[in-house]
Amino acid sequence: MTIPMEFQHTSDAFESFLADARDTSGLGTRNQTYTVVEGVLRTFRRRLDVHEAIRFAQVLPPVLRAIFVADWDTTAAPVPFTDRETMTDEVRALRQHHNFASGTAITDVATALLRHVDRTAFDAVLATLPPGALAFWHVTDPERT
Repeated sequence: MTIPMEFQHTSDAFESFLADARDTSGLGTRNQTYTVVEGVLRTFRRRLDVHEAIRFAQVLPPVLRAIFVADWDTTAAPVPFTDRETMTDEVRALRQHHNFASGTAITDVATALLRHVDRTAFDAVLATLPPGALAFWHVTDPERT
């Protein structure tokens, strides 16, 4: 079997996503963007059990999949989805002295991510996750995706 295309072009795909997320969020550097993306992924992951999180990870591009599962305490119990402001504060808590997440960080990352995933597969997985998962990734402005 040949190497799947998603793995042959992993670095290019990740750089494309990171540039998209940087531009969407108005950040200045890829390092700032990486921290915000990681914060959003971790915030979402905290609300899933291990089985749900693995199903979700399967629809992410390879590097984002790796970031999503990195440094994960799989013994921690999931926490409930809350309001956007509270979850955005959680995004900002990751490396807080070097985190440039704005109040729209979750929406900004979601907007970029939706342009880099298979939307059919992504939406199908979200439909199997706890209430709040779909809203977490929902983007209300159709011009943004």
